[in-house]
Amino acid sequence: MAQTKNLLLFRKWDLSDIEIKDPGLKTAISLRKQILPYTYGRSALKRFNKADVNIVERLINKTMHFGKKYAKNTGRMTGKKTKLLNTVKTSFDIIALKTGQNPVEVLVRAIEFSAPNEDTTRIVYGGTVYHVSVDVAPIRRVDLALKFIADAIKEATFSNPKPIEEHMAEQIMLAAVNDPNAPSVKKKNELERIAQASR
Repeated sequence: MAQTKNLLLFRKWDLSDIEIKDPGLKTAISLRKQILPYTYGRSALKRFNKADVNIVERLINKTMHFGKKYAKNTGRMTGKKTKLLNTVKTSFDIIALKTGQNPVEVLVRAIEFSAPNEDTTRIVYGGTVYHVSVDVAPIRRVDLALKFIADAIKEATFSNPKPIEEHMAEQIMLAAVNDPNAPSVKKKNELERIAQASR
């Protein structure tokens, strides 16, 4: 038991005291103890296995795309995982300096506030297409939240001289306090508003 106590993320951040406040996300956010959030794609081929991957690694994986909206998958960041590992490490240091909190906890809060509860789906009924509001599954909620945060980071960094680490720290901190101006929180509210209209 003493051994797992020393497993600090990046040898700095303790994951044992972090509490997931959203009861719906308790099963979908993994705070598995490891020094380096890198599992070499062990969970890639098994369905629902991503729920067991450390949340920090999932953020890194989501950020491994490049560019603005229409140039997302040009392949420029594909496989640059070590580079993004260092980016996240530095941005966590920035978050800790600015907030004085555990950056992983700040990330968990950001995900909780960026995860939509409702979404819309298309239903074709007798040749007519209806948009119906549906509840979102916990794993998809985390997926969407990470996607919104990663997209916000990419949009902010694109053609901007400010380093990506600062942008990443900024976006996570904004979302963590449920700031309505945070792009990820904006997207979540927009999604829920559309879903509410098509109830």
